[in-house]
Amino acid sequence: MAKRAAKRFYKEVTTVQAKDGWHIQLDGRTLKTPGKMILLVPTQKAADLIAAEWDAQTEFIRPETMPVTRLLNVAVEQTPDNREVLIAEARKYAGTDVLCYREGEVRLHCDMQAEKWDPILTWAATQGVSLKTTDSLIAITQDEVALDAVADFARSLPDMPLTLFVHLVAVYGSAVLAMAVLKSHLSGEAAFELSRLDEIWQIKYWGQDEEAQERTNTIRDEVKALCQLLED
Repeated sequence: MAKRAAKRFYKEVTTVQAKDGWHIQLDGRTLKTPGKMILLVPTQKAADLIAAEWDAQTEFIRPETMPVTRLLNVAVEQTPDNREVLIAEARKYAGTDVLCYREGEVRLHCDMQAEKWDPILTWAATQGVSLKTTDSLIAITQDEVALDAVADFARSLPDMPLTLFVHLVAVYGSAVLAMAVLKSHLSGEAAFELSRLDEIWQIKYWGQDEEAQERTNTIRDEVKALCQLLED
C-alpha cells in the first residue's frame, strides 16, 4: 500500500542565521532531516530555496516536489561520513563518460556529437581532465591522471557542492558536464541538454512517448532547481 502523504502542519516558514550556517523553521521549530538531525545549511541561498519549497506545499507535503530539501538532507546526513565513496563514484563515472562514446555509423549523428561535445572535452583538458573518445561499443581505458583530476576536484568541494556534483554526474552520465556546471562553464540546463544528445537524436527519428517526455521534464526541472544553489 502506498504511503499516504503527510498533511501540511505549519503556517509560517522562516530562515534563521545560526553560528555555522542557516536554519529553516516551521512555525518557529527548526527543521530536521529524516534522520532527526538539525538541517543546518551553509548559505542563506540554500536556506531560502528550502524555505520556498516548504512554503509552496499546499494541503499535503509532497517530497518529490522538494529537490533542494532532499539534496541538503543527504548533504547533512550522509555526505560527511561518505565523502571518499562519493569521490570514488565520480571518478568511476569519468571512466565511462557519456561524452567519450560516439556514433560509429551515422555520419550526421557523429558530426553533431563532435560539434556539441568536443568543445566541452577541450575545456575539460584545460582542467587536467583529458579524456579519450571512441566510436566502438567496447569500453576504453582512460588515463589515470585524468581520472585522478576528477577525484581531486571532487575532494576539494565542501559537503553541499560535493553532494550536488555527484548527483549531477549521475544525472548527466558525465563527470565532465557536472564539473563544467560546478565551475560555472555551463548552466545546469545546458549540460542536461548536452547529456541527452543521443536521446534527442533517437527522438528525432522515432518519436517520444508522453511518459518519457514527462520524466525528462521532471528531471530537467529538478536540475534547474538544484543548480540555483550555485547562484550568488
